Amino acid sequence: MTTRLSRMYGMNIMTDGGKYLGDAQDFIMDVESGEVSRILIEQLPSSKDDAKRVLREKSVQYKNVKSVEDVIIVTKMGGGPVPQ
Repeated sequence: MTTRLSRMYGMNIMTDGGKYLGDAQDFIMDVESGEVSRILIEQLPSSKDDAKRVLREKSVQYKNVKSVEDVIIVTKMGGGPVPQ
């Protein structure tokens, strides 16, 4: 799936079951591969503990994105290891 990140900022994020999760606030990219790894529903705080909480509770792994059209549809919230 290919789409411009600039188009995704502010988009609603919904589960495939119809639950609204929030809006896409920021993205985490793997600079080596150039791929998005997570979509953040809250801005990433500067404190390490708060950042871990946001990554755990307020983000979606990009591999869980099913489609990007008028909204972003995901299979589930969070999941996967939190980057150090």
